[in-house]
Amino acid sequence: MAETQTWTRRGSNPKLEQEVIDIPPTPTGEGKYGAFPVSQTITTALTIAAWYSSNIGVLLLNKYLLSFFGYRYPIFLTMLHMCACSIYSFLAISWLEIVPMQFIVSRRQFLKILALSFIFSFSVVCGNTSLRYLPVSFNQAIGATTPFFTAIFAFVITCKRESSVVYMALVPVVFGIVIASNSEPLFHLFGFLVCLGSTAARALKSVVQGLLLTSEAEKLHSMNLLMYMAPIAALLLLPVTLFVEGNVAAITIEKAKENPLIIFLLLGNMTMAYLVI
Repeated sequence: MAETQTWTRRGSNPKLEQEVIDIPPTPTGEGKYGAFPVSQTITTALTIAAWYSSNIGVLLLNKYLLSFFGYRYPIFLTMLHMCACSIYSFLAISWLEIVPMQFIVSRRQFLKILALSFIFSFSVVCGNTSLRYLPVSFNQAIGATTPFFTAIFAFVITCKRESSVVYMALVPVVFGIVIASNSEPLFHLFGFLVCLGSTAARALKSVVQGLLLTSEAEKLHSMNLLMYMAPIAALLLLPVTLFVEGNVAAITIEKAKENPLIIFLLLGNMTMAYLVI
């Protein structure tokens, strides 16, 4: 019986000849890059718009409560803000899982957070207090000098020099505040000094935060840092508000009995403060 022979061409591979490799087509530029940046741009725009809206809202509401509604307790109001930041940050991290939960790993790290909490609470108290005496527009104009104080503190504390262009760009900002202060019809010296202190403390916090939490083991996400700073700041403010402003909690309850609107104003104010901070 004749034996069947199978011949294979030299240089060929039967496995490669039998298998068919399906290579997907290269995506076009529109499919590759079109959809994601649009959604990312929209998300970024909505986030910025929400931040600006919350910033304007909390300023106007603070001004209304402190100057027009008769709720003249800026320290207690700041303590409420800190309590809201503690609760909302914890819910956002542990429940919504927006960012991973981080923990304090050492006593040294806790002391650094304590120092930041003190500067943070001082800045917010001064900012809220200034709204009793200054218009919101002038308050925000003074707040525009934050980069100036940041550059000064960075040079004094860390010996970090900015370029001459940066310092020259800050000069018109400072002169603009001087001119605005001279022509502001509702200028109040104490309110101006307190607002200036708030702006300087805000800049100091950013410099100190970058200086203290430089270690990889001690770095915290901003939301985790707020979750730890806010309750410490609230505890720091509690004895101050009791000593300076009295039992504001009892006063608030009495005001709520007369006008329940204050409850919704405070809740809205606390929520917007969290979105801004």
